[in-house]
Amino acid sequence: MDTPVSTTPLSSLTTVAVVGLGTMGSGIAEVLARAGRTVIGIDLSIQAADQAIVSLEASTARAVRRERITEAERVQILARFRTSTELSAAADADLVIEVVPESYEAKHQVFRELDSIVRADTILATGTNALSVTRLAADSARPERVLGMHFFNPAPAMKLVEVVSSVLTAPTAVAAVTDLAHDLGKEPVAVGDRPGFVADGLLFGYLNQAAAMYEAKYASREDIDAAMRLGCGLPMGPLALLDLIGIDTARTVLDAMYSESHDRLHAPAPILKQLSEAGLTGRKTGRGFYTYDAPGGATVVRDALTPLEAVPLADGREIRRVGVAGSGTMASGIAEVFAKAGYDVVLAARGQEKADTAKSRIHKSLSRSVDKGRMTAQAREETLARITPAGSLDAFADVDLALEAVAEDLAVKQQLFATFDKVCKQGAILATTTSSLPVVACARATSRPQDVIGMHFFNPAPAMKLVEIVRTVLTGDDVHATVRDLTTKIRKHPVDCGDRAGFIVNALLFPYLNNAIKMVQEHYASLDDIDAAMKLGGGYPMGPFELLDVVGLDVSLAIEQVLHREFRDPGLAPAPLLEHLVAAGCLGRKTGRGFREYARR
Repeated sequence: MDTPVSTTPLSSLTTVAVVGLGTMGSGIAEVLARAGRTVIGIDLSIQAADQAIVSLEASTARAVRRERITEAERVQILARFRTSTELSAAADADLVIEVVPESYEAKHQVFRELDSIVRADTILATGTNALSVTRLAADSARPERVLGMHFFNPAPAMKLVEVVSSVLTAPTAVAAVTDLAHDLGKEPVAVGDRPGFVADGLLFGYLNQAAAMYEAKYASREDIDAAMRLGCGLPMGPLALLDLIGIDTARTVLDAMYSESHDRLHAPAPILKQLSEAGLTGRKTGRGFYTYDAPGGATVVRDALTPLEAVPLADGREIRRVGVAGSGTMASGIAEVFAKAGYDVVLAARGQEKADTAKSRIHKSLSRSVDKGRMTAQAREETLARITPAGSLDAFADVDLALEAVAEDLAVKQQLFATFDKVCKQGAILATTTSSLPVVACARATSRPQDVIGMHFFNPAPAMKLVEIVRTVLTGDDVHATVRDLTTKIRKHPVDCGDRAGFIVNALLFPYLNNAIKMVQEHYASLDDIDAAMKLGGGYPMGPFELLDVVGLDVSLAIEQVLHREFRDPGLAPAPLLEHLVAAGCLGRKTGRGFREYARR
């Protein structure tokens, strides 16, 4: 008869074996040793075992130099860590954490051998981020003591630990491991057993789409990565992150996710297979999407795909005077950006009063900058003097660039472009700030589609550095060259993309947000746990539900619908929960209730 898992109190999880001393295993061992646990590091490779000791010695020496620990504490930490090349060294462990390569065969072999080595009450944890914990548990002699303990890389720095239960896992084992995670200074999130769990389940779909976007030659690797860093505040671009994770690892995770979900968004992009099979798996080999200075290096070096520092463009047009149509936050923000960069700006709205109100908003924004010491009062007044509010688009007669920032409604934008066509002088560039609508549809509303281009600013425009430059199949080379040059002159970062739904940022961001909603809809994880997982495990500045409530659920739904109509992928269909909340008028912070409730201002 099997011995049940004991109600092991936290204090008894004092000895922990870590099987597999690669980067992740060594990092977990360091976390445990620093938290006062006796750690047995096990690896078949003597070199890996020795390297784990060297790594711990180096990291603790750095901690002493930075005065985070004393030399005496360092000596104690090192004394708590020993290594072995024999799995039998885990015999006295209260907990074993397996971190061998992502292979069922490798992990099964470890668990089978552990069955005959460890005590009946020893908890067995797998560090997998892709494989089924249930399948591993089912082949164990005591499945009730098997669970997942998914750390994130680098383990000493990353706060998130996903504690993964199967239907067989005993609650006492989950409680003991959760308490341990807290004691390690981590933030444990309880999740069920499905490939990718929460963080990787959301992250890898997004990474896969970015790889497919690059493979389709829609945008360059540099522009895709810059767009997601600058447009979303992410710590790394998706292709650079794939190189860091390992392209072969990403392919394994996606294969596991697709085998369960059958969602095309999880079907590994063919380029991941091509790079993996060519041995170009990222930083660890010195080459993946980018080329690095050495295997294991982090410094990107120039290769055949690196753009030249100054790409020669077509001769551009001169831009001295800019017209901005609209009276909302985006319009006033864009007008502020151009005026601060030294351009004369006409800010036109439907009526003089609205235009004056928009200029007043700019005055308040600039005054906040003065209060914070970011600009002088004189610079504020000079900037404001460059902005002329107007109650009619007739004031655009002499502008060199007419840019609309009105409601995200195609009929409204087309009508506006037809007016631009009548009012603006020949040679003026006509631009739309749309985030999801077809730019070419705006262009066709004019008699000069070659002069029309997309300039997608991000909100708030004065703070956000990214501008997506969207050229249609009709946009002139000189128009594109002018707008790219202009974007750098107003101190923004331009990225080039074609005229398709979502461009770069929204095409990658909103499917990720939609998948987060589906997780809640399916009762897989809570709002709070998902938000915590993405902030702590992915380094995201906001969790998906925080972001959705800020963006607005109605805006988010509209973008999801545009993406679904364009790409016809069932996986892009808006989550019903999002549709229901919008129908109920729960639109996020602006209505006081979205996925969460907010105090009314």
